[in-house]
Amino acid sequence: MQPIRTLTSRTVVLPGSNIDTDQIIPARFLTTTTRDGLGQHLFADWRYDAAGAPRPEFVLNRPEAAGCEILVAGRNIGCGSSREHAPWALMDFGFRAVISTEIADIFRGNSLKNGLLPVVVDEATHARLVASPGSLVTLDLETRTLRLDDGTAVPFPLENFARYCLMNGTDELGYLLAQAERISAFEAARAP
Repeated sequence: MQPIRTLTSRTVVLPGSNIDTDQIIPARFLTTTTRDGLGQHLFADWRYDAAGAPRPEFVLNRPEAAGCEILVAGRNIGCGSSREHAPWALMDFGFRAVISTEIADIFRGNSLKNGLLPVVVDEATHARLVASPGSLVTLDLETRTLRLDDGTAVPFPLENFARYCLMNGTDELGYLLAQAERISAFEAARAP
C-alpha cells in the first residue's frame, strides 16, 4: 500500500446520493480476486453505452478528470452490499480519497483496509466542493484537515489506528506482522 501523509489533487465531482457498490463496480466484474484492471470497470454502467463506447458526458470520461486523485461524491456513497472490489476499482482508476457528507460504514471500513482515504465533511464544505469541480485541495493526515483552494482548513474525523496504517502504507495484517518480534518475546516471557 502506498502511504498517504498529505494528498494534493484536483477533484472530480459525482454529486449523486446513495451511490451503491453495484454502481461503483457492477457485480458482473467481481470474478477476479486481484485489483488489477478493475479501474476500467469503475462506474461501468454510467461510463459506457450498451455497445461499450465511453459516454463523453460522464465526468470520468472528460479530459479534466485525468490525473485527479480525489472523488467528491454525494451523500451515502458506498451503500449496498459489502464489496471490497469497490475501493479496489476506485484505486485502480487512480483515486486515493473519497470525500462526502456520509460514507456507508462497510464501504468506509473496506476503503481504510485497502488504502483509500474516506473523508467525511460538513454540508457547507461539501456544497463548496460540489460547486467547484476541479478545485485543488489538500488532505493532511497529520493534522486531519482538508485545505480548500482558498486556504480554509476543515477538520475531518479519522481514528488513530486507521490514520497510522494509511500514513505508514500498511494494513492490519502488515501492522501485526511488523510486531512479530514483540509478540514472540511476549509469548516467550509467559511460556510455562
